[in-house]
Amino acid sequence: MSRPFEGVKIVDFTRVLAGPFSTQQLALLGADVIKVEALGGDEMRFGSLDKAWMDRGMAPAWMAVNSNKRSLTLDLKKPKAIEIVKRLVKSADVVVENFRPGVMDNLGIGYAELSKINPKLIYCAISGFGQNGPERTTAAFDGMIQAMSGLMSMTGYEETGPTRAGFAACDVISGMTGAFAISSALFQRTHTGKGQFVDVAMLDATLNFLRQQVIEYTVVGHVQKQFGNLSVSRKPTADMFRTKSGFLVLAVLTEPQFERLMKLLGTSEVLSDPRFSDWAKRIENRTALKEVIETALASADAVTWEKRIKENDVPGARVWGIDEVVQHPQIEHRDLLKSVNGPFGEVTLLGPGFRLAHGGAEVDRPPPSVGEHNAEVLAAAGYSASDIAALKAEKVI
Repeated sequence: MSRPFEGVKIVDFTRVLAGPFSTQQLALLGADVIKVEALGGDEMRFGSLDKAWMDRGMAPAWMAVNSNKRSLTLDLKKPKAIEIVKRLVKSADVVVENFRPGVMDNLGIGYAELSKINPKLIYCAISGFGQNGPERTTAAFDGMIQAMSGLMSMTGYEETGPTRAGFAACDVISGMTGAFAISSALFQRTHTGKGQFVDVAMLDATLNFLRQQVIEYTVVGHVQKQFGNLSVSRKPTADMFRTKSGFLVLAVLTEPQFERLMKLLGTSEVLSDPRFSDWAKRIENRTALKEVIETALASADAVTWEKRIKENDVPGARVWGIDEVVQHPQIEHRDLLKSVNGPFGEVTLLGPGFRLAHGGAEVDRPPPSVGEHNAEVLAAAGYSASDIAALKAEKVI
């Protein structure tokens, strides 16, 4: 069975992470994504800790969000490149870009112009702050949005201050929001027949993911601060604990779970200790309770304790490294990692974060080399071999 977005053509002007992540989600689901790059390629291609892959223009971070796409290089400062874009848009379903507001308009390929060519076009613009408001033209980056959104203010420890998430959280949140927004617009078009402009702001998208913390403030005035690895439930048995070697994160949130944990740790006396008689008392005496738990955990390493808590139905896990989790039997069983042959040999990439019973997402095309599909894309748009040769000679492509 065909995948959900097979037959959907996307012209993708996005760069770096938020935009490419968004279009890749749709590419995995079958959309034909034509990635428009500068003649030298997306700058993220060359940002690698590994020089060999950087020199190839295939930085792993770039590869992570650009599989299943075709690459077309264009110098958008040249009129003939703009003509190519307009020709492509005639048969496109979606255009996605993440320039500052106004950049595409200045190039003559903003929504107002392209929608005249194709009224059914869905045009998605991903930016830091959206298309209107006092910050609309302010450049935005992931760390900046992590700081402005309040995400950092609740991450880390009070003693050491705020810290960033360990990945580009706001970029990928915005990318997933963009993919969802485009999907919504495509579905709406099935019964209205109309295209539309889709405005995705990184700040908006991040706040949407922080809705619990936002509403706690707007309704009761509570401002969440840093509390380390403690669960948002504030229960002291839902936290990270040091073992003999390594760390264990527990998610003990109910009375039966608490009882099972205390018995497993050999600290059943805690169950009759008035300091820990209920959750209010446990929260009040969290430091003492944590000391009891960590003293018991010091008898074995995190790997051993993870096995024990699993056997005793106590929720939690040790802290795994990426190098470990990719080898977990569950990941193998779910077939999440996909190997594809690329221009530099076989590479292992990630599939989608969900599965469909039929017509599901697949990694079936390696990340493209710079301009790898120039001739293929332009020929499909009606350009002859001589036209394509001339465009290359003129450095339009």
